[in-house]
Amino acid sequence: MDLDAFFAAELDEHEQVTRATRAALPAAFARLVTVAAVALERGNKIVFFGNGGSAADAQHLAAELVVRYRVDRAPLAALALTTDSSVLTAGGNDLGYDQIFARQVRALCRLGDVAIGISTSGRSPNVIEGLRAALEMGAIAAALAGGDGGRLVGLADPLLIVPSTTTARIQEMHILLGQMLCGALETMAVAAEHAR
Repeated sequence: MDLDAFFAAELDEHEQVTRATRAALPAAFARLVTVAAVALERGNKIVFFGNGGSAADAQHLAAELVVRYRVDRAPLAALALTTDSSVLTAGGNDLGYDQIFARQVRALCRLGDVAIGISTSGRSPNVIEGLRAALEMGAIAAALAGGDGGRLVGLADPLLIVPSTTTARIQEMHILLGQMLCGALETMAVAAEHAR
């Protein structure tokens, strides 16, 4: 294996997807920031969920909002539906894996909350069911996806579709977009605190 060539090819693909994401998603990103900021300002919360690496991203992003991203400030209301092993395993066993997020959304989401499903393919049944449940509860169903957006197209709005079919590159853009969301929300929250 030519590791130098591998290293260069991976970074080249990452840079290409970064450029394509930058060109494709500014409006969708701005919409996501806006709906999330309005929700937080109104006393609502942001709920993240996904599978595998997307589950890790959900937990990571919720922690950035609750604790801090860059600066000390008041906590921002967020949670990940991927962290309670008892709920996940009971839900998977008793209701089916497709329902593990929908059940939690019905228990925890309220009118005006923002549910952000994360799925690289846009075809994860439990993410789709979670977003459908969010809409039933009067929450905003938003998502991060890749490829053609899969079954999230027409369901999630805002929907940020990373223009790539490579799972690793999509995941890299998801955590970048998620951290940008956290940074924007933190900046807005601090500005609002100083204005009071």
